[in-house]
Formats: sequence, structure tokens, C-alpha cells
Amino acid sequence: MAFRTSLRLVAAARSVRPAAARFYSQATTVPTSSASSVTPAQIQRDAALPNPDPAEDSASAALVREHAPYMVATYARPPPVFVKGEGSYLWDIENKKYLDFTAGIAVNSLGHCDPEISTLIAQQAKTLMHASNLYYNPWTGTLSKLLIEQTLASGGMHDATAAFICNSGSEANEAAIKFARKAAKTADPSGAKHEIVSFRNAFHGRTMGALSATPNPKYQAPFAPMLPGCRVGDLNDIPSLSSLITPSTAAVLVEPIQGEGGVQVASDAFLTALAQRCRAVGATLIHDEIQCGLSRTGRLWAHAHLPAEAHPDVVTTAKALGNGFPIGAALVNARVAGMIKVGDHGTTFGGNPLACRVAVRIVERLAEKGLQEGVVRKGEVFRQGFERLRGRFPGLVSEVRGRGLILGLQLSEDPAGIVRAARERGLLVITAGTNTLRFVPSLVMSEEEIREGLGILEEAIVATRQ
Repeated sequence: MAFRTSLRLVAAARSVRPAAARFYSQATTVPTSSASSVTPAQIQRDAALPNPDPAEDSASAALVREHAPYMVATYARPPPVFVKGEGSYLWDIENKKYLDFTAGIAVNSLGHCDPEISTLIAQQAKTLMHASNLYYNPWTGTLSKLLIEQTLASGGMHDATAAFICNSGSEANEAAIKFARKAAKTADPSGAKHEIVSFRNAFHGRTMGALSATPNPKYQAPFAPMLPGCRVGDLNDIPSLSSLITPSTAAVLVEPIQGEGGVQVASDAFLTALAQRCRAVGATLIHDEIQCGLSRTGRLWAHAHLPAEAHPDVVTTAKALGNGFPIGAALVNARVAGMIKVGDHGTTFGGNPLACRVAVRIVERLAEKGLQEGVVRKGEVFRQGFERLRGRFPGLVSEVRGRGLILGLQLSEDPAGIVRAARERGLLVITAGTNTLRFVPSLVMSEEEIREGLGILEEAIVATRQ
């Protein structure tokens, strides 16, 4: 273990880019606290770790202290400050290297700073970045056409017709809710058909409409009351659908695989019954595939293996669509598209040429069969590693959930200590739901890197057992 750790440290020191090195040099000039604040026990502990969290007298901590007063405190972050990414790895300003099993929360599906995408961004930035939706540009339409063509070719959403391009997943879900409300209002001008149904443990975003369909008291309570008419059901509870979804239902939002909720997978039978019930009462069915779509399951869309009668009326996407550049989209069928008229919805930045040109190439690459087959294969490598962990730690690891490269490892305790222990050994992993480790790495991560990361994770678990 010590030999492998030393190799990782040497590789990190040799591979830092000049830009990151300059940033590191600048950061270390920020005044820091006295080294006397570091105890001998802390020095001894950090010396035994390849990537100890930056101390209070570090350049990272100094930079955070300088910036924190000017930033609204909406996030609780660990100490490292990242300045560089390449492929499956990140580097912080202390020049420490981390294998990334998070991919920016399922965003960097082609890895960090993919060379082709970086070149496209630079080229388009020198050509045209924004001219507004008052005018046409070549790339909004190209992306919309490509999304529809690839969706149909993939076996997903058989009647996909048009796309609305926006800037984020929350915006895509807000658009979907508005479109569903417009369709319902057209069908029933009285407004009685207005209810929105979602499912426990769902996460659809933090804007008010999307938040209203995210039934988590932690997120909703500070901003209540929510949008009126929201109802909540249980994922995979087929018998409840007839009472949950009624003629008053305008929209039903469901994640085929709940990401933030703990990587909970909706069964094929449930998604089929859900679609049938929506059609029976004239409700718009929205699949939120912001985290689980764009080949993360090994197919372009997580619902693409289902029969046509189980397909949604709207699919929302974002995250991997820009590989780190902000963009989102809502794909709709002809019924929904036909309800939306000029002026019903809009966006200042959505559909800008820079974001759309980048997304075109990303979709082309994510739709490649070879990449999708690799996702399935790599998912199996993860599962084999998880089974090893379950065998070694039977009291800790209870279940493996997910498909492809959206996977959850259910634990019997809070994994916060494991997350920190992994980070301090050079691996980034995140949580979801209750006591669940979530794995959403780059789709182009190598099998060797996966095995390396699983080895570090095992070391981290061992460290927390001592």
C-alpha cells in the first residue's frame, strides 16, 4: 500500500500543469495563520496520509477565509480547493491529486477538460457566443434536431418531436411543469386540472416549481408554502397510482433512477403502469433524466429499454449535456409541443451558440455504441468490487443499487467518515439519500482507474473501522 501511495504522490507532483502551478504559487502568498496552531498529533496523522485535508494554516484555508465573507453560504464544502482537472483526476492548490468518482455530480461524463470539447469552446468563443433568441443561430436548431434524432434511434421516447433548450436541470424541469400546466389548461380551461405528482425521495431542483415537486422537508420547509396542488406518492407502489393520479392531475414527474434520493431504481412494471395511468386521465408524464440519462445507464436514456406505451411525454436533461458547460433541455412529443405558443416561455441565455455547439459534439459522442457498451462493462467492474466489499464488511454494506455507472452502495451507518478517509487517500466519492455512497464517475474512466479507486475505498473503510 505504501509503495502504491508513493507512486501516486510522485505522479501528482510531476503532472501538475504550469497554470495550476502559478495559481498555487499565488495562493501561497496569501497570509496564513501561525504554524504553531498545528499540533504534533495532527502533523503525525497528516504525515501518514497521501492527501490529508488542508490544515488551517494552509494556502487552501487562507484562500477560503479570504473569499468566504463575500459568498452566500449555500454549501458546506470540505477543505480542498481544486484548480485543475484532466480526465478522471482533479488537483488542488496544494498540488495533491484525486481520482474522481463524482464527475461533478454526473456532469463530466467525458472526463475533466476533454481536449476536443475545450478546443470547441475556444473556437466558438472567438466566433459567436450570444446574440439572443430574438434571432436564429445555426447551433440551437442543430442540437434540437440531433437530440430528437438520437432519441428516436436509441429506442427512447418514440414520439419525441421537439426540444426546448435552456441553461440547467432546474430550468428544464420548470419548463416541463409549465408545458404540462399549459396542456392541462387547454384541455380544461377551468383550471381544475392543475395538480403535480412526484415521488418520495425525488429531487427535481431548487427553483420554486421544481422544489415544490421535490418532497424533502429539509429543502422545502425554509421556503414554504410551496406551489399549490402538489401530491406525493411512493416509487414502485403500483396499487396506489389510481388514487394518486386523478383527472385533476396535470403533470407527473419521475426519475427512472432517483439520484439524490439514494440511487433508487423505478421498476419497469411501475414505469409502465405509471404511463398507462397518466394516459387514462390525460396527465403529462415527465421523465427527469437529468442525472440518469445521456448514456449513464448504458443507453442514451434510462427508459429506452421500455416498450413505447411506457414512454414519457417529456424528457428533461442537463448535467452531462454540457460536460461542465451550463445547458439543459426538455424534449417533448407532438401533443405537448402543439400546446406551446410564441411567448408562453423563454430564456435569455438558453440555446446560445456556444453551449449548443459544445452539446452537439457531446451528444454525438455519448450516443456512440462503443461508449455505451463500455458503460455496462465498467458498471460490472464496480459491482464486482462492491460484492468484495460486502463480503469483507457484511455488517456495513447491505445493498447495491443502480444501473451502468449510476450506482449506490447502501451502508448501515453515516458514510461521512468514509468519504473523508477516501478523500484523504486520494479518492473523491459522494453520498445520496440515507447512508448511501453514490458513484457517478466519468463514462470514459478506465477499468484500471475504477479498480484503483475501489482499492482506495477499501482502504478508507478499513481506516474507519480501526
